[in-house]
Amino acid sequence: MRQKRIRICTLCMIVVGLGAIFTSQATPDQGPCRQITAACQRAGFVRGGAKGGNGLQVDCLAPIMQGTAQPRSAIKPLPQVDPQLVAACKASDPSFGQRQPPLGAGVQPPPASASPPAVIAQNPERPGGQERRPPGEDQGSSGKPNIILVLTDDLDRNLGTLEQLPKLKDMLAGQGVTFPNSFVSESLCCPSRASIQRAQYVHNHQVLGNRAPDGGFEKFHALHEEDSTIGTWVKAAGYRTGFMGKYLNGYPNTAAPTYVPPGWDDWHSPAAGNPYSEYNYTLNENGNLVKYGQQPEDYLTDVLARKATDFVRKAATDRRPFFLFVATYAPHQPATPAPRHAQAFPGASAPRPPSYNEADVSDKPAWVQSWPLLKPPQAAHMDYLYRKRLQSMLAVQDLIEHLLDTLRTTDQLEHTYLVFASDNGFHMGEHRLHAGKLTAYEEDIRVPLFVRGPGVPAGRTREELVGNVDLAPTVAELAGASVPDFVDGRSLLPLLRDEARPEHWRGAFLIEQEETHFRRGPALRQILEPQDQFEQTLAQRGQGVPAYAALRTATHTYVAYANGERELYDLRADPYELDNISKKAERGLVDRLDAWLNAFRKCRGTGCREVDVAPPH
Repeated sequence: MRQKRIRICTLCMIVVGLGAIFTSQATPDQGPCRQITAACQRAGFVRGGAKGGNGLQVDCLAPIMQGTAQPRSAIKPLPQVDPQLVAACKASDPSFGQRQPPLGAGVQPPPASASPPAVIAQNPERPGGQERRPPGEDQGSSGKPNIILVLTDDLDRNLGTLEQLPKLKDMLAGQGVTFPNSFVSESLCCPSRASIQRAQYVHNHQVLGNRAPDGGFEKFHALHEEDSTIGTWVKAAGYRTGFMGKYLNGYPNTAAPTYVPPGWDDWHSPAAGNPYSEYNYTLNENGNLVKYGQQPEDYLTDVLARKATDFVRKAATDRRPFFLFVATYAPHQPATPAPRHAQAFPGASAPRPPSYNEADVSDKPAWVQSWPLLKPPQAAHMDYLYRKRLQSMLAVQDLIEHLLDTLRTTDQLEHTYLVFASDNGFHMGEHRLHAGKLTAYEEDIRVPLFVRGPGVPAGRTREELVGNVDLAPTVAELAGASVPDFVDGRSLLPLLRDEARPEHWRGAFLIEQEETHFRRGPALRQILEPQDQFEQTLAQRGQGVPAYAALRTATHTYVAYANGERELYDLRADPYELDNISKKAERGLVDRLDAWLNAFRKCRGTGCREVDVAPPH
């Protein structure tokens, strides 16, 4: 009898010991996936350890969840995990531990549960609304198409970046519609992004710059403008929404670090650190603050790519259609490339159009005349920056490719529209100006825009004037969402469906900018915001770009500065804007453009879509 008791006690001890191993000493309040993560971490696997053979994702989580052998490079054995725990984790999150398509050597996706949440905040309430069927012809089981908007930062149209990336261009232009005459309401990040969010010109949304008190997220937030944006409209139409990447300059200043704006179901946006460098930043992941370091797998564009493809995989199992907004920091300065692309484009140099280092600027405004000719070191820096911009865009190309692959493998590609755009253009030496933006010249206001998706003809070009204020109305109409009366822009759907030019399409696009000054050094914010070379030079000289308003028509650019100076270029005869004809053009032309511009600057909502068609009588 005594021996029987001993055997029973021994058996109990073994069972208890195995239970401790299988559950990895997890506390009852941990979910199954978190318990598995904890087991891997206790066994010595760490986030960022893939190169050393002890990577949390590739060397532990993936083999456990997929039931496969570890990579040969693994240096630690797998912990013992109860198969029932694995089954429970798969039931709660089917994509947990799944290997993502490789974004580059040694780059593995960090699991969302690898780092415990620093802070958790509740998302604010989001408005509901009536649905109506979208005009899309080829739609998923939900009856509505999916929509993805990819917004790059400072990507040019005139410097030939996309021509250097034929694979990216083929995935976009080759499979959809190109809009070569796409412009921005202001060639500066935050005002343009506010226009994209709200479909308003700058004089209507009143976000006048990148910094408070007149601009930035701080102004947008203070005006409660985020209560009605592209996100809230589409969510009210029954969409699952996701935002990943750069929001508005200054976010989340004046709000909680974990603040999630209305309209977004899935939110992953930098809230601190240095995301412009692509490393050493903190993401607000749905109210959880997660720090990323300087390992290859922390490279921000790749992190956004992994999160975006994960969003698509999960959304594909939902009966709701989805809208995903991905906003990269590339190719904004410092234009840090992914490690795998650091040696690409070794011989590339910035273009030298006729306007580069313009010899005679005596016809230009005084602020342009004050700039001396560029010197060799400045030219060399622009060549260096141009190569970095190209290199950084290769990761964006990978992001697009992985999104398309994921849409294809989840049977969503035929039901999904993809829109690719930029918040502003970029100049590199034109008219003697150091690398940057802010001006009304073509390099700064003209941006790439491509749309592909169901029913969109492949390889077509539309020459009509379009702009950033049109993106939200286009997404809304595709989604069958209602838009508020304050919307200034137009839906591009007629240009995507019909070959003929619409009868009353836009004849001019409005560009506005308040006088812009820069202080030396970055703004005192939670996110470091580097200045480009042009902004740094303006700060050093104590000079600003004078306030102006401009019209870009199909044939002319007309700029009226607040100090009374004017610029007028006939783009048919002078595409590089070398000859300012404002003082020698026919007086009637100048008067018509001036009256048109003045009327445009006062427009609101429907009135903007009336005044943009033709000059007032």
